[in-house]
Amino acid sequence: MGPQSTPDLSTQASPLSLSTVAVVGLGTMGTGIAEVLTRAGREVIGIDTDEAAARRAVSALETATARAVQRERLTERERQDALARFRTFTDLQAAADADLVIEVVPEDYELKRQVFAALDAVVRPDTILATGTNALSVTRLAADSQRPERVLGVHFFNPAPAMKLVEVVSSVLTAPTAVTAVTELARDLGKDPIAVGDRPGFVADGLLFGYLNQAAAMYESKYATREDIDAAMKLGCGLPMGPLALLDLIGVDTARTVLEAMYAESQDRLHAPAPILGQLAEAGLTGRKAGRGFYSYDAPGSATVVPDTESPAAADEGAGGRTVSGVGVAGSGTMASGIAEVFAKAGYKVVLAARSLEKAEKAKARIAKSLGRSVDKGRMTAEARDAALAAITPAGSLDAFADVDLAVEAVAEDLAVKQELFTTLDKVCKPGAVLATTTSSLPVVACARATSRPQDVIGMHFFNPAPAMKLVEVVRTVLTADDVHATVRAVCAKVRKHPVDCGDRAGFIVNALLFPYLNNAIKMVEEHYATLDDIDAAMKLGGGYPMGPFELLDVVGLDVSLAIEKVLHAEFRDPGLAPSPLLEHLVAAGCLGRKTGRGFREYARR
Repeated sequence: MGPQSTPDLSTQASPLSLSTVAVVGLGTMGTGIAEVLTRAGREVIGIDTDEAAARRAVSALETATARAVQRERLTERERQDALARFRTFTDLQAAADADLVIEVVPEDYELKRQVFAALDAVVRPDTILATGTNALSVTRLAADSQRPERVLGVHFFNPAPAMKLVEVVSSVLTAPTAVTAVTELARDLGKDPIAVGDRPGFVADGLLFGYLNQAAAMYESKYATREDIDAAMKLGCGLPMGPLALLDLIGVDTARTVLEAMYAESQDRLHAPAPILGQLAEAGLTGRKAGRGFYSYDAPGSATVVPDTESPAAADEGAGGRTVSGVGVAGSGTMASGIAEVFAKAGYKVVLAARSLEKAEKAKARIAKSLGRSVDKGRMTAEARDAALAAITPAGSLDAFADVDLAVEAVAEDLAVKQELFTTLDKVCKPGAVLATTTSSLPVVACARATSRPQDVIGMHFFNPAPAMKLVEVVRTVLTADDVHATVRAVCAKVRKHPVDCGDRAGFIVNALLFPYLNNAIKMVEEHYATLDDIDAAMKLGGGYPMGPFELLDVVGLDVSLAIEKVLHAEFRDPGLAPSPLLEHLVAAGCLGRKTGRGFREYARR
């Protein structure tokens, strides 16, 4: 065929018809993509040089479609038609009639280049070639192919039949019609496609893997246990999995490959793979698929975690602790009233002290409304509500804390204010009382040093809203006594919260992992790589996050977010943690999120 008769993808007016699709590489991802395509009515040519992999793919499709019939999502006739549309081969020559080829071979550039070179010699000139990579350069693969305008990336998420997100990745060489055709195919498959440019990790993995890397580094530094890191991110952020369990699921070796590619482009130290990822990968401890990674599993490929030498020993939470019957809560805001409600519902006598008795009474009235809503929803009885309210005594002075066993401050996030309060608590509270701060970003030891008894001071970082959120970060300083730590863990158990232990450094566990991720999302917008809507959609659909990063930033408050990012940057001195200028500009303009009616998005005024 001469050059004059070769179809020109860059000038075609209408999207290409993609009725026959070849999938090269029939591992877990390739098999999942093949299932999605066959069930959506496409003719699918499955290609794998390993005949056993091809047989497993057919078996997996038979099992998945049989399950769909059982659940009445397919009829038996539809199942048989879908199975008939899936044919497997061991030779790339089988792709000759495909309208689209999707390669999902292992993440090795030379292997992928060889596949594309072989496809160039086999497929029609108008066939679109898509790579399923999430770490390697789509542009480089395109440039090394004979027809770079027909090469793009199509990144499905695992498991492909269930996950809605598909990232359609174009290089500077990709024809717009190819992008349009693949985007429309993704929609026809029932997916939510987003169009992005070519950079390692694209949107979802670009944000996800930096966060996973920091979690691995946090664990490696022995700052917190693997169980506490994972529990903190699940309970504190509502994530479906903790980061270390997710690394085991993805594959430690895969994560390291993605991070190496990201670091090569960004030179951001946050993307430089944590050494432990290399150590585990080189030892063959690559996660679930190997039966061991950050956790140990009962067999390779199993999801069942089994105890190992790092598993926490079952311990009596009350052992060695001090007796706590009366609790003082200092503050009158949402956090203070929420914490007071938590303690009162658990049967503690609570003194709620504010700057004035009027403010304390208003805070108690807020608790009464909250408890009333719980009664209305059937979550507690009217008698339990009345008992909890009766347990709360409002006070206009910290002098009322004279007899409490535990004093918890929940005042403004200002170190001078907190230190002054702790100086007062030191004078007012009886010897042996535990003094706790709810700070989320300030040094606990600075509060402790404002007293004559720093051994009695500890951090108890509740999450907002305190009655609903299960997590408490228990923050020990280098001066905190063992029995004070044991006391607070026992109290957490009694108020039905999940305590995680961490040291006294900026951000503790949750904020230290959450806010760099949020900052990186802002940088993506700042660099015009992706839109707010696409980034939020990518993280919800591809990462299972309950909220996208910009939804969350607007809820938390941009001023609060900026303050935490500044603290993290000052503590760790990493250039990658420097707050995004866009965030600083929005805060300077008074656009603080939902509370002001405008942040990254605009909100209707109430």
